[in-house]
Amino acid sequence: MNTIKRTFLLKWVCYLVSALMSTLLNAQINNVIVDVNGAGDFKTIQEAINSLPQNSESDRVVFIKNGVYKEQILIEKNHVVLKGEHREKTIITGEIAHLVFKKKYPDNKYSGIVNLEGNDITITNLTIENTYGRFPREEFEIEYLDTKNGDIKKETVKRRAHQFALRSFNTTRLIVTNCTIRAWGADTVSPWNAENGMYYFKDCTLQGGTDFYCPRGWSYAENCTFIVAIYTSGALWHDGSKNVNMKSVLKDCKFIGLVPYKLGRYHRDAQMYLVNATFDELMEDKEIYKTGPVSENFPTERIYYYNCHRKGADFDWYKNNLDKVKGGLSVNDINVQWTFDGMWDPTKK
Repeated sequence: MNTIKRTFLLKWVCYLVSALMSTLLNAQINNVIVDVNGAGDFKTIQEAINSLPQNSESDRVVFIKNGVYKEQILIEKNHVVLKGEHREKTIITGEIAHLVFKKKYPDNKYSGIVNLEGNDITITNLTIENTYGRFPREEFEIEYLDTKNGDIKKETVKRRAHQFALRSFNTTRLIVTNCTIRAWGADTVSPWNAENGMYYFKDCTLQGGTDFYCPRGWSYAENCTFIVAIYTSGALWHDGSKNVNMKSVLKDCKFIGLVPYKLGRYHRDAQMYLVNATFDELMEDKEIYKTGPVSENFPTERIYYYNCHRKGADFDWYKNNLDKVKGGLSVNDINVQWTFDGMWDPTKK
């Protein structure tokens, strides 16, 4: 072999080694392990998130080993995956009443257990819980500063009050699969990007009280179980006031009551579709209803059902009514692509 060929091969081998080392280094940087017992890269989830580079065009995985993680989490970075080792054994937990948090931290809106601001976030194979309302407790009055107008407000903190488990603000393209997210009060799951929020839930168990599933924007939930754990004025809620196409779709989902419950309500422009839903006998004879002021941007009576049934006996108000959708709609058209108006397909990620 002549000198030129040897030099070329040497350079090529060096290049391959360098590329491999770079790939391994990036993998180490972008994939971290959390173990509360110290057998990982970090002992807390927040430390692991903080360690990730600020910017990335691809997902970074935070793998969380089994354990109970008593911490409050904030994800402001994009392309982050929280992946638990076992759905029922990887538990992120806390005990936070929203009003109490607001009094203690008037300038901090992140009162959930897991709080999101970044985009393209995936949460899978774990449990998130806010246990504030889990057991009976005395109600008490609290005063806090309303930072919007500077007034001092006075409210009663109740067991079933707002207690966020998963809360987001500017986040879009959120995927949650094979998770249990539970609280014993209002607004358990609150993805609140009213401008362009898109959320996908699959194979999840969601639990709470009033409005415990309350997306703003576009949302699709399939094969999920909704458990009503405490008195509710309505389990479901939706805000679609910013765009006539915003909708909340629930397909192949079931509803279980630990107490009697109403199915849902809304006090902003909403559009909901329930397809192949099953309800237990504790669901009351009360249709998804409007409460409070609703703007007149879009039609307000946009609640649709197909093939929904209740154990024991059905009620008339959830009979098939897709024929009432403006322009017509077949049940075969109701899928992920249609829900997000072709802007996003989380099933292809």
